[in-house]
Amino acid sequence: MLKDGEIAPDFALHDAQMQLIRLSDLLGQHHVVLYFFNRDHSPGGVTEAVEFSDRAETFRAHGTLVLGVSLDDCLAHEAFRDEHGIEFHLLSDAEGEVSRLYHVLREWVGAGMVKYGIERSTFVIDRQGVIRHALYHVLPKGHAAEILSLVKQLG
Repeated sequence: MLKDGEIAPDFALHDAQMQLIRLSDLLGQHHVVLYFFNRDHSPGGVTEAVEFSDRAETFRAHGTLVLGVSLDDCLAHEAFRDEHGIEFHLLSDAEGEVSRLYHVLREWVGAGMVKYGIERSTFVIDRQGVIRHALYHVLPKGHAAEILSLVKQLG
């Protein structure tokens, strides 16, 4: 697991518009809230995305960009974004590479098959690329408000 004070692993993933988003391109200018969720249309995925989206302008006012990451592909993200009016980048980690880097990809065996899923987790990364808060096993409801209060402390 990643810990507070560690350098955030760099990554490049495509968003719902097929735009390549690279963490290192954002640093120096913005703090980043990087949150991992299991699926776009799952109840928790909807709750968390909508709550972050409702606060997107406030996050931006505090110099922070929100990035949501799941194993869904870009087309699924586009439909999800449009359906729920999501106002931040949803990134596709279809191969699970970034999820592995951040230690949030979990596997289990079900019905004789290996299945993969995301452990709902959030990382608050400062402008220098340092993880200021690494939160694993988070609950979706109320999480965006909790993260906003942490972001406000970054200055």
